Amino acid sequence: MSEKAEYLTTVSADESYDQLPDEETVQATVESLEARGFDVVVVDTAEEARDELVDAIPAGASVMNGHSTTLEEIGFVDHLNGDGHDWENLAGQVWEIDDDAERHQFRREAQAADYFLGSVNAIAETGELVAADASGSRVGAYPFAAGNLLLVSGVNKIVDDLDAALDRVEEFVFPLEDARAQDAYGAGSVVAKQLIYRQENEAGRTTVVLVRDDLGY
Repeated sequence: MSEKAEYLTTVSADESYDQLPDEETVQATVESLEARGFDVVVVDTAEEARDELVDAIPAGASVMNGHSTTLEEIGFVDHLNGDGHDWENLAGQVWEIDDDAERHQFRREAQAADYFLGSVNAIAETGELVAADASGSRVGAYPFAAGNLLLVSGVNKIVDDLDAALDRVEEFVFPLEDARAQDAYGAGSVVAKQLIYRQENEAGRTTVVLVRDDLGY
């Protein structure tokens, strides 16, 4: 049983916001995202998604990621923390710092990595991306700081429009993330900092890897 499935046995969340769409909806979403300046790659499996991310990052690049269940599920986090690449793993360096203040500052500076990886909480069929966070350490790199942004998401996060995307965060994502935070950190979460990513104006900077699978929250 997946982590999400386990939480859904004890947490009340509106699962209507977490359905696999038909192919027509997926293609319409791709067209909307591309019209807003995002590069889009569609793959069938988690393994293909991981390979797309790995292939997109050149040797010698500095790499940072925000917490993402999706990145964990596709195996990218394990790859980043392993020895099978020639990148500068900023995410790994964070936890080698003992001093809290120094670690916090390094995390802030790592937002400007050559490649920052993460996910989003909802994708509108009309092309907007929505991502929420408690501290902002996950979404801070998205709008500007990172040189290149790679976002991976299951198609289960696609909803009709921006209003539905915002509702998905509140009605489905937050209850599950709050439960995960309780388990991971001993304290609940909060939708404190929310990004609506309407358009990418820098050609080639932001790539969305869509997976035809149920991944993440």
